[in-house]
Amino acid sequence: MALVDLIDAPSSPLLLRDLYANGDPGPIVGALAHIPELCEVALPFIGSALGPSAVSFRLKEIAILRTSANLECSFCINAHTVVAFDSGLSNREVLALRECPDPSVVFEDPAEYALIRWIDALSTGVGAVDPDVAAAAKAHLGDHRLVELTVTVGATMLLNRMATGLGLPTSHDTVDALADHGYEPQIPETPVTLSGASS
Repeated sequence: MALVDLIDAPSSPLLLRDLYANGDPGPIVGALAHIPELCEVALPFIGSALGPSAVSFRLKEIAILRTSANLECSFCINAHTVVAFDSGLSNREVLALRECPDPSVVFEDPAEYALIRWIDALSTGVGAVDPDVAAAAKAHLGDHRLVELTVTVGATMLLNRMATGLGLPTSHDTVDALADHGYEPQIPETPVTLSGASS
């Protein structure tokens, strides 16, 4: 159960009704709908950062799933495990992104491995990225892809913290799709609430 009420279609603000035109738009929209002016600018940014672009679908999903695993975001791990298969990642690659501290045993492509090291540095480290990691990422990805994938990692981190902090639930469709691939959904920890706390 989410920490905040998720806005449904009948309760949606007038400015956001189009987001509900085709049914439930999901928990991220349901949470952001509390602040329509933020929702109106956040969703296009998120769509651009995580959606189709000149960077391959596969590389974007490597960035999103690995970042989500590093930040232990159950909601995003569940959703993007399913999407990762759609991007062409194998079961072995998905498992490595989700669980392996050193996925070089699975990812032999130098550009993909350089990207994973870059993602790990951005999403688990503090301060400047190790110069060798940065140089390898730049050499294998080039400026355009490196900048875009860095924004993808940053946007994913924002969503990871939002989804984890608010305890956003995994949809039934995602649970079913995970089962089709032989996965159990990760269950988020119960968010902290102040009910019953002494003052």
